Amino acid sequence: MHRFFSFATAVVLAGVLSLPGRAADAPKPAGADNPPPGTRVEMPILIAPMVVDGNLISYAYVSSIIVATSPSAAVEVRAKVPFIQDAFVREVNRASIVTKDGDAGKDSGTEVDKAGLASRLLATARRVAGAGKVAEVRLAAIKISPMRPDGEQPPSP
Repeated sequence: MHRFFSFATAVVLAGVLSLPGRAADAPKPAGADNPPPGTRVEMPILIAPMVVDGNLISYAYVSSIIVATSPSAAVEVRAKVPFIQDAFVREVNRASIVTKDGDAGKDSGTEVDKAGLASRLLATARRVAGAGKVAEVRLAAIKISPMRPDGEQPPSP
């Protein structure tokens, strides 16, 4: 019986040791790509017009995340989400969000100026929520929907 027990123990131990580690599930230390726990505030989808030369070309559906400076600041930012979202809508309607002609060889009107938009949204979030409460605004995803399915634009009035 003693030999059976030690054999069974060895088999179970070998099985346990051969299982993949749980390191992937463990929280990662805070860094550039991973903000501290409790500081992320997901914003509602923002619908931003893409205007070139006064013509509405398409809409960009922008998913963004505000990174607060601390978990307690995140609570305060969450309480102001409706006001921040309203300010975001006003900001993207104030000036175009498309890339400028010649930016990295992209066609004007087909790409969102991600760095510029993130910078504008950060300034807006800091103004509404408080400069000491917002560390960063990240653009999580952008989906562009043209005004016309065929891609052609109507003539200017």
